[in-house]
Amino acid sequence: MRLFDSHCHLDDRSYKKDLDAVIRRAHAAGVSRMMVVGTTRESAEAVVSLVESREDLYASVGFHPHDAKDCSEEALEAVSALALHRKVRAWGEIGLDFNRMHSSQEKQERWLFRQLEIAQDLNLPLIFHERDSRGRLVGILNDFFSVHSGKTASGVVHCFSGTEEELEQYLSMGFHIGITGIVTLKERGTVLRTLIPRIPPERLLVETDAPYLTPTPERNRVRRNEPAFVKSVLLKTAEVRGEDPEVLAAIVWENTCRLFRIDF
Repeated sequence: MRLFDSHCHLDDRSYKKDLDAVIRRAHAAGVSRMMVVGTTRESAEAVVSLVESREDLYASVGFHPHDAKDCSEEALEAVSALALHRKVRAWGEIGLDFNRMHSSQEKQERWLFRQLEIAQDLNLPLIFHERDSRGRLVGILNDFFSVHSGKTASGVVHCFSGTEEELEQYLSMGFHIGITGIVTLKERGTVLRTLIPRIPPERLLVETDAPYLTPTPERNRVRRNEPAFVKSVLLKTAEVRGEDPEVLAAIVWENTCRLFRIDF
């Protein structure tokens, strides 16, 4: 079984002392590739530095909605330059988060739109973050891609936890859906487990969002999530869908490589 953790934050300070061991455990679990996702100008620099010497790691750069308050044209120019690195395969994570409002809605939406434009110019797939936007992200994306009808909507809604209607909208636009350890959580994952069978297999990705969202099998013994645990996400997703894990893993591997334009 070959696995690709499509979303993790290995630049997080919690990995500072044992990153090499974390990556070895990932390999031992069958996780051959990992997408390390940036969220600010500083983290974009960090993830590009991290991945450039490791063939199993790739990077994504962009401004997280929490950090929209710190975004600027100057910062985006610097991040755009980093996006030209050969190991950068996506732009993100970007989107809307109205749960904690670390940045105002106005700033989140302003810089989301600007980053959509940049990703189109750079021809990079997108990684979206959405939490409690009450359909606003769906609306913005529908508007943007209808205006840019000559462009292909390529990307993934990471850590999907939305409604059935939102799922259908994302799929109709052509996006992939990223599943995290939430699928393993008894109560929090209830709705997600009912929706996962509705996702076409060719649109499915799995991820850890490490160091966050540790899956149930591992959270009983450790707090910090890591890429090795994406196997638990894949196994639970296969169980929910009633599919063979090996077969589903092969499909998800190809989905992820194809989305990020990485050789199989």
